[in-house]
Amino acid sequence: MSRARIAYWAVFMAALALYAAMVGGTLPAIARDAGGLTPFDMRPMGYTVAEARAFLAALGDEGRALYLGPQRWLDLAYPVLLAIVLIGAVRMLIRRFWLQLGLSLAALGGMAADYLENARVAAMLVAGGAVADELIGAASRATQLKAGLTSLVMLAVCVALARAAWKRWRTT
Repeated sequence: MSRARIAYWAVFMAALALYAAMVGGTLPAIARDAGGLTPFDMRPMGYTVAEARAFLAALGDEGRALYLGPQRWLDLAYPVLLAIVLIGAVRMLIRRFWLQLGLSLAALGGMAADYLENARVAAMLVAGGAVADELIGAASRATQLKAGLTSLVMLAVCVALARAAWKRWRTT
């Protein structure tokens, strides 16, 4: 196996480990501290001003510290690792250059939207009850953009994997 493939799978495993730590650790703990309300990062369809205010009001000091501390650190590395994994998968599975380019740009856009979401969520958490409606709307749009672009690339990768499996199955 080439060094590039070894590096790719190392990044894949790191991204998977960070995702597992967030989904299995920090995000459920934040949700518990907020009375079971879903954290902003886990709302792919976004959230209304009322939903955001309800979450912020329900979130205790422990959950806020977890969101601004360990969750933020994990989510600092995850977006770039996910983008690398998705772009690598696109390059391995999709041959058309224009499609590779478009999906790679979408993966990078999803990464950028994730970082923008993280910054806006941090600003909301720090502001507490004094969060402007405009900030909530901007954070929600960043969440939706992140989810949409990332889902698009993941769907394309899944379709390409299914197509490759189908071709391999037909030739055996």
